[in-house]
Amino acid sequence: MKSLYGKFLLFTVIIMLSSFLVAFLVVNTFYHQQLRGQNDEKNMKIAEEMAHYIESDPNIDIKEYLSTQANVGYKIYMTNETREDTYFGDAFREKNLTDEAIEQVLANERYHGMRDLPKETFVTGFFSDEMANTVGVPFTYNGQQHGLFIRPNIKLLFTEIHYLLGGLFIVMALFSLVAMLFVARKLIQPITTLTTATKKIGAENFALSLPINRADEIGQLADSFQTMANHLQESDATRKQFINDVSHDFQTPLQNIKGYAALLDDETITSKEHKKYTNIIESETERLSALTKQLLLLTSLDSLSTTMQQQTFSLDAQLKNVIQKYRWLMDEKNISLSLEIDEVSFTGQEEYTEKIWENLLSNALKYTDENGVIHVSLEKNVHEVIIIFSDTGIGISEKHIPQLFDRFFRVDEARHSKVEGTGLGLSIVEQAVDLHNGTIDIQSELSKGTTFTIILPKK
Repeated sequence: MKSLYGKFLLFTVIIMLSSFLVAFLVVNTFYHQQLRGQNDEKNMKIAEEMAHYIESDPNIDIKEYLSTQANVGYKIYMTNETREDTYFGDAFREKNLTDEAIEQVLANERYHGMRDLPKETFVTGFFSDEMANTVGVPFTYNGQQHGLFIRPNIKLLFTEIHYLLGGLFIVMALFSLVAMLFVARKLIQPITTLTTATKKIGAENFALSLPINRADEIGQLADSFQTMANHLQESDATRKQFINDVSHDFQTPLQNIKGYAALLDDETITSKEHKKYTNIIESETERLSALTKQLLLLTSLDSLSTTMQQQTFSLDAQLKNVIQKYRWLMDEKNISLSLEIDEVSFTGQEEYTEKIWENLLSNALKYTDENGVIHVSLEKNVHEVIIIFSDTGIGISEKHIPQLFDRFFRVDEARHSKVEGTGLGLSIVEQAVDLHNGTIDIQSELSKGTTFTIILPKK
């Protein structure tokens, strides 16, 4: 059986049969250990009472008396010294009482056949309808020694209540089986729905809704699966948008390079135009190179696990080194720089924190006009460090601030400025800050400048 429903049905039947077998063995053991001797003793007392009653009344009609006793639920065998055998009640299934047992009773001893019957199963122990499975007592009647052997007539003992109980057991077992099948179907149906959903996910059909409303573990699994599908749908949409954006951002410089390269083949252009076209090709090539490097960095950040390798380093020294790299551009644009930097020992991923400062400082220099001001500060407290990059650049309108960290997003003010970025820098900043469990805040006003505040835990 390959289906879960078939396996559940098979296991249910096996468990029910196994339970019956175990219960039977337990009852059988209990009968042999506890009830067998008690049953023998009880029937021995009844046989002795019958024998005593016969001996106490010389005028008794022994056959009528024993017939009456047989009618109330016993099988009786009586014999005497001359081996005249008489049976009362239904016939025994097997007449296997030994001569030794008969002689034992006629010799005025008791016969404990129920107690001494070889140990077998409960059925053959209690229900075995044979003469060996009786109790025997001696008695004297008309001056002659007799032997009386009795056992319960199981057929007569099974009254209407026993049949009702038996029917109750059968109906209960059948109802339990049907109920288990119904429950199994209800339990397995959501799993079937989930299986269908996984096939849709495998076919990249992420827009699905699971009609499973349950509070148990399967309901929790369905909720988790639905959440996963929603995230996959969002990721798929983001991936497609990312590909479109990458294609667009690559296509523009490539077309420029191709177009100006074709112009360079024109032998009629002047040397001034030749130099201009060459500079444009070089600029577009540098733009492509920067875009490629930033895409590779983003890919690295995307795949980096939260258990990244960390080291302890001087954060203030790293920040000063980054500023030193861009000192030439500050001098070129006559931008003033003010620093307030504390000595800070920091534990993190040194390569990625450096990218944070490079992108923030690069943005500040790009969008700050000549004679502008950039302020950088680094301070620490007990548990965290605070880094601030502030400039007097073109600023950002409030409506665009929530989109600044979207990949390839560039505001119109930046697009129409003299310097055009790749739209990936702040995405890299945000992801690197997240990897260090930090936060980033932006305050900006058009034509007045922008302030980035980054808070990182020390460890």
